[in-house]
Amino acid sequence: LKFYASVRLDMRRIESIKQGDQVVGNRTRATVKKNKVAAPFRTAEFDIMYNEGISTVGDLLDLGVTYDILVKRGAYYRYNDEPIGQGRESSKEYLRQNPAVAAEIDALIREKAGLPVRQAGA
Repeated sequence: LKFYASVRLDMRRIESIKQGDQVVGNRTRATVKKNKVAAPFRTAEFDIMYNEGISTVGDLLDLGVTYDILVKRGAYYRYNDEPIGQGRESSKEYLRQNPAVAAEIDALIREKAGLPVRQAGA
């Protein structure tokens, strides 16, 4: 079926995400190996959390750093010169507890990426 498929993805676990000693998810890299409908050979990295799915707050952290909305120094993440957490999991928990801040970061990312900004309640 390798030749018949329109899209082929190579999914690899990069590392395990732990809380203490317990594994709660995986950092995953997806590479497009074949694509008949769009550009091939692109890659994406994201967190897959057990009993949750793909972590949107993890994506907010990654894209926030990429678009210079969040500042990462060592293990610390900062937004508007305010610390939001030490370490990735702590910062993700802060964004879960503060959805207004997460929505603000999401809107800034969408604006910088040229994507439509989500409307309130949507």
